[in-house]
Amino acid sequence: MRYVEEFRDPKAAKILIAAIARVADQIGATREKPVHIMEICGGHTHAIFRYGLDKLVHEGIEFIHGPGCPVCVLPMSRVDDCVTIAERPGVIFTTFGDAMRVPGTRKSLIQAKAEGADIRMVYSPLDALELARRNPGREVVFFGLGFETTTPSTALSIQQAAREGLTNFSVFCNHITVPEPIKALLDDPHMVLDGFVGPGHVSMVIGVHPYDFIAKDYGKPIVVAGFEPIDLLQSVLMVLEQIRDGKAEVQNQYARVVPEHGNPISLAAIADVYERRPRFAWRGLGEIDASGLRIREKYLAWDAETKFGIGYAASPDDEPEGCECAAVMTGRMKPTACPQFGRGCKPETPLGALMVSSEGACAAYWTYGGSRVAAE
Repeated sequence: MRYVEEFRDPKAAKILIAAIARVADQIGATREKPVHIMEICGGHTHAIFRYGLDKLVHEGIEFIHGPGCPVCVLPMSRVDDCVTIAERPGVIFTTFGDAMRVPGTRKSLIQAKAEGADIRMVYSPLDALELARRNPGREVVFFGLGFETTTPSTALSIQQAAREGLTNFSVFCNHITVPEPIKALLDDPHMVLDGFVGPGHVSMVIGVHPYDFIAKDYGKPIVVAGFEPIDLLQSVLMVLEQIRDGKAEVQNQYARVVPEHGNPISLAAIADVYERRPRFAWRGLGEIDASGLRIREKYLAWDAETKFGIGYAASPDDEPEGCECAAVMTGRMKPTACPQFGRGCKPETPLGALMVSSEGACAAYWTYGGSRVAAE
């Protein structure tokens, strides 16, 4: 299959692995003093583990798992708000599957569903729109969740609802943005980051220039990457070559998919429907300025926060005892260092969002590492 098989070619992979090793030696990277490369996207974390890239590359390369999993960074208080809305009489609450099992402080959505709330998994906000059309006497709420990747589809759905006058449809907006938490991590004096593998799906929407500040203001290289093993290996090599050459640039390895200036139709829909929140709370990172989106005044009839009087209020998360989701999500700790990993926290009995989500770092370690990572 074009654009798949050639990016899984073992011969090409061996060439890139050898090149990575040469450049790593040139810059003096060792197991004791590694180069720290953060892959921002949870999809990249899963690809790294699925293909064993963490074990194939030079021992002087350390992958740091970033906060690029939208389900994982959602604060527990917002899950509580979802449950509150879903438990109201007459509500059909719709959500992507990943969010169903994320624990709140009281319960998860799947627990609320088991107790009688009408909560339904959908594959698109368009599914929620169709439910609203078929159930005019019910309030259908879509859990708008995700980075810039999923934001346009929610925005387009709100625009469609407005065109139809479909007032029994609304969105509980928890869309967030990628550049702001990267800046928060770079401003953290305890973080050691030498370069970044940038998110491919997000960049399909926003392009590559929103990351200019990483190179310009912080002197760190970033390479926007695809999700196949050759993509990731080439991107790591490009980061290392920049470090070796004393450069800090934004490069686009995923140019076959990612346009330099993003997708204009998606960006226009986002600009029309949303505005920046002054701040938004992230699990593990606290409140970050201008890092969340809310629905503009012209579309408040389709804003679940307004319709149900939920509002936004930051509150500290109460993680389960011994759970280190915050440290893992911000790259301060490997999943295997969490005392609950593989013990109290497993995919079938998750304590934290990172073991639930298909993009969570803990799920990646468990799914593709199994006993190997449990023993580390």
